[in-house]
Amino acid sequence: MNPHSLVLRLAGPLQSWGTRGQFNWRDTQNEPTKSGILGLLAAARGYRRQDQIDDLLGLSLGVRTDQPGSLLRDYHTVSDHRGRPLLSAAVNAKGAQKPTSPAKLTHVTQRYYLQDAVFVAAVSGPTSLLLALVDALRAPAFPLALGRRSCPPALPLLLTPAGSNVKSEPATNAIRTAEDALWDGRPLDVLTAVRWQASDTHTAAGRPHTRPAVVDLPVTVDDDTGDDARADVPRSFDPHKRGFNTRRVRQVWVRIPTGGPDTAPPDHDPFALLGW
Repeated sequence: MNPHSLVLRLAGPLQSWGTRGQFNWRDTQNEPTKSGILGLLAAARGYRRQDQIDDLLGLSLGVRTDQPGSLLRDYHTVSDHRGRPLLSAAVNAKGAQKPTSPAKLTHVTQRYYLQDAVFVAAVSGPTSLLLALVDALRAPAFPLALGRRSCPPALPLLLTPAGSNVKSEPATNAIRTAEDALWDGRPLDVLTAVRWQASDTHTAAGRPHTRPAVVDLPVTVDDDTGDDARADVPRSFDPHKRGFNTRRVRQVWVRIPTGGPDTAPPDHDPFALLGW
């Protein structure tokens, strides 16, 4: 059978795709993590944190950065509204948290976000599972988030082959059946075909004479022979069994038409004058 993929447009005011941060420091990667995307799909299907996610772990992922956005640091403070000292991470013999010593009334945390970023994610796997995921994304069981609960996604979330080249896509994305949302091909093939999803401001849509005819966009795809590794494959979403496995990835560039004038300069080779 020919492989199929579903395509997600991951855009919103804020996104946060953490891997190492915890407690008072929460980081974000510069692109969505596999854990974060599988968490979004699990929420759509109504999985609870203790549920098995073996069916999702077999999905193959590709992520394209259409608009990198910018890094935002949120200076955050925590205190007890009753004016009591905060508790520490240490516990006593009964398992209760100990008070901070010396007493600490305010705790400073730092949280990082990507603002105004846009990504396109292609997910490939068994067709029956993809169809179930499409139905779930159209009517999610739990609220969806871009890495963190405070970061809801903008619409449209699900891109279809028929609607991907329409500038203003309706929220329903013209889906009559789940099959309408599936793309033919593996993630890298699909990410080469999906229209550039960056915002009008980013693409300079109001100044078409300044926009090149094509744009080169970075893509990260699952590849067992890839040179890079990412430790972002969740073993479970159960908070008592948290842990991650490593996946191999390959990073490439894809060239996407922009609809701008065909006046882009030829590729520049800085070593051409040296005869290399």
